[in-house]
Amino acid sequence: MNWISNVVRPKIRSILNRRDVPDNLWIKCPDTGQLVFYKDVEANGFVIPGSNYHMRMGAVARLKSMFDGSTWLDIGVTEMSNDPLKFRDERRYIDRLKDARVKTGLNDAIKIGLGKLDGLPVVIGVQDFDFMGGSLGMATGEAIIRGLDTAAQKNTPFILFAASGGARMQEGILSLMQMPRTTVAVQSLRAAKKPYIVVLTNPTTGGVTASYAMLGDIHLAEPGALIGFAGPRVIEQTIREKLPEGFQKAEYLKEHGMVDMVVHRHELRATLSKLCHMLTKTPPRPPQPAAPARVNEPMPAGPA
Repeated sequence: MNWISNVVRPKIRSILNRRDVPDNLWIKCPDTGQLVFYKDVEANGFVIPGSNYHMRMGAVARLKSMFDGSTWLDIGVTEMSNDPLKFRDERRYIDRLKDARVKTGLNDAIKIGLGKLDGLPVVIGVQDFDFMGGSLGMATGEAIIRGLDTAAQKNTPFILFAASGGARMQEGILSLMQMPRTTVAVQSLRAAKKPYIVVLTNPTTGGVTASYAMLGDIHLAEPGALIGFAGPRVIEQTIREKLPEGFQKAEYLKEHGMVDMVVHRHELRATLSKLCHMLTKTPPRPPQPAAPARVNEPMPAGPA
C-alpha cells in the first residue's frame, strides 16, 4: 500500500499536472555558458546582465527602443515576387519564406519606421537576422531604397541597423542587383545633405557589408559584433595564414579605422540622438519634467 500511495500516485499526478515549459524560458550566454532567465535578458535590452554579451535583437524590439513613446509610422515593405527563380534546394524557397514570416511576423528581413528620436523626426531601418539570416533580397533592397527616399523627402536623418549574412542566394543575380541600387539611393540622400548613420550589429557580412552598410556618414558598432565580407575561416583557408586575435570584431575594426565608435546598447539611443541633433544642427530637446501626481488619483502600482 505504501508503494502505491508513495510512488505510483505521485507519478500519476505529476503526469496529469505537467505544464509545458517554453523553450526560451532560459538563455545560455554564448560567451560564458551562464544560464539566464529570459525575462531578465529582455528587460536588460537583450544584453546578458553578467557578461554584457549582446544578444541579437528583433526588428520590432529595436524600433521600440529607439522611437519616442515606442511609436512610429510603418514604411511598408513593397510586395515583390515571392519566388522569381522557382528556386529549390532541400526545400522550396517559397516554403522557407512562409516559415520565416510565421517565425518573425515580418514580410521580409527588414522593418522601417518613421518617428521621432528625442523630438527629432528620423527614419530608422532594422534588419532582422531571424528572417533567413537577414539576407538581402529584392524586397529588402526595395524597402531600404524606400526608407532612404522617405528620409530625403521628409528632410530627416536615416539610421540603419545592419544585421545580415549577405545576399539571398535563392534570388541569385536579382539579390546582387540590390547592392548598386541601394548605393544609388544612399547617394541621393547624401545629395539632399541629410545624415546617414549605420549601426553594425552581430553579424554584418557579405554583400550587405560590400554595399550600403559601409557607406554611412558615421559607422557605429555594438560590442563584439562580427563585421566583414567573408568569414574568418574562409579568409584563413584562402590566404593560408592565421588571422590576428579578434579579427573582424567591432573593437578590432575600430582600432584599424573601419568603425568610428563601439557603443554599448544601453548608450546607443542617447548616442544616436546626440549625433542626429548635431548633424542636423538642431538643438536637443530639453529634459521633460515629470508630470505631478494628482491628489485625487491613485498612484500607479509598482512592479510586482
